Amino acid sequence: MTDATPTIHADAPLTRPSSGPWRRAWRILKRDRPTLLAAFVLFVIVLSSLAAPLYASYVAGSDPFRSNLSGRIMLDGKRVKVMQASTEGLGLGVTPIGPTWGAQYFLGADTQGRDVAARVLHGGRNSLFIAASATVICLVLAALIGISAGFFGGWVDKILSRILDILWAFPVYLLAISLSIVLISNGIVIGPIEIGSDSLLLPIFIIGIIYVPYVARPLRGRVLSLRESEFVLAARGLGIPSWRILLHDILPNVTTMLIVFIPLMMGLNIITESSLSFLSIGVQAPDASWGTIIQDGQTLLYTRPIVSLAPGIAIVLTVLSLNVLGDSLRDALDPRTKLA
Repeated sequence: MTDATPTIHADAPLTRPSSGPWRRAWRILKRDRPTLLAAFVLFVIVLSSLAAPLYASYVAGSDPFRSNLSGRIMLDGKRVKVMQASTEGLGLGVTPIGPTWGAQYFLGADTQGRDVAARVLHGGRNSLFIAASATVICLVLAALIGISAGFFGGWVDKILSRILDILWAFPVYLLAISLSIVLISNGIVIGPIEIGSDSLLLPIFIIGIIYVPYVARPLRGRVLSLRESEFVLAARGLGIPSWRILLHDILPNVTTMLIVFIPLMMGLNIITESSLSFLSIGVQAPDASWGTIIQDGQTLLYTRPIVSLAPGIAIVLTVLSLNVLGDSLRDALDPRTKLA
């Protein structure tokens, strides 16, 4: 009788286990040069903004929030005024010193004699902080609304969808400007909690709210399709509780979608915050952001354009890097996900 038992050789190659989506995404991303360049640029911008106090204290040697109209600095062995006599027209008034490309006033001064480079770094801290915080608020609210509406359906879906429709009916910037004007005028008072008009929490709250429908709707659609998938129907057929299906089957499948939204929403929030601050209804003095610095440089566009160009370039580089990262994450984690 012949032995039919297969022989297993010790040197036979073993089947390589399939890697998970995170390892596969990492392998794709680390070979993508534009993604690596975008990540490096974003890292430099974030690190430079976090180091703003150190730059102002130990490099620039000035307070970026205090006027220095009568100040003088050493430039090429000479003491020169920060606010120099104007050479335009009749020669009346003063003009801020231009870029020195040195330690002090590397990018020159603004109309108050403040170091532009130091202010751009400090403004970057606020712009990035507001954008990141608003992104967290937006994604948390959108996830709660979108997943609840898509998974439970029925009257829950109807109520939440109507709320989203109301927010969707307003143009984004019109809603943001309206909320900003009202809240900056009166602040927020909820019982013992009082948020002043100059608090950074106001633009964070406003920006975090206005984009909720744009994230919640794709999430709802994704959950609706998952709810009718075979593995969810099988779990229901086995009598598994809804909360376990939600935690173990639905949430892991929408996590990648939420991660893809992070850099894209960050870039969008930076632009929104800068726009509101440029209109004087975002970050309020004495704080600064990239939007407020652009506004400060309006009157200097013809004489010292670097005051507005520096924060503008920072916004462009940051948003471009975030968009590249967002697109790369989408392609690496879930190529089938459509965010539009």
